[in-house]
Amino acid sequence: MEKTEEIKFKAIGLIKTPYIDTAPYQPIAEDKGDFRIVLNYAYANGLLQLDKFSYMYVIYYIDQLSSKTEMIVHPPWSEEEVGLFASRSPMRPNPLGISIVKIKNIEGNEIITSGLDVFNNTPVLDIKPYIKDLDSKEDANYGWIQEGQKDKEHLLLHIQGIPHDY
Repeated sequence: MEKTEEIKFKAIGLIKTPYIDTAPYQPIAEDKGDFRIVLNYAYANGLLQLDKFSYMYVIYYIDQLSSKTEMIVHPPWSEEEVGLFASRSPMRPNPLGISIVKIKNIEGNEIITSGLDVFNNTPVLDIKPYIKDLDSKEDANYGWIQEGQKDKEHLLLHIQGIPHDY
């Protein structure tokens, strides 16, 4: 069963980061630089009380991809070969990204955040508050990522996108 209807989204703003040519694989909470989401003014009132939350989801369009989508991928920090949908690869049939970031401050139509793992001027499609009891699943696991791993601390550095010596 295949439905090929075109779906259209419109950006509600832009993500501002220091990244021009390279970006980390995951958001780095204490990353250095200016990280913010600048919403179009028409959406500024939608930020009312968002600052009461500690974190939020940022959903964005990955508009600067240079590789094509493959259904079998090799995560950069693993020797495993896995299906695209069992990975966090940005090369997707629909290049949508999602990141969880800390809300540091809101100034008018701008949300100042912790580090984001996207290029400067990436289009934002939506933002949603991260709600502790709804969005945290205690029985979540690491799936295939944990299998065969001897050093869990090293694995977590990769998962979190934290630069380190191998």
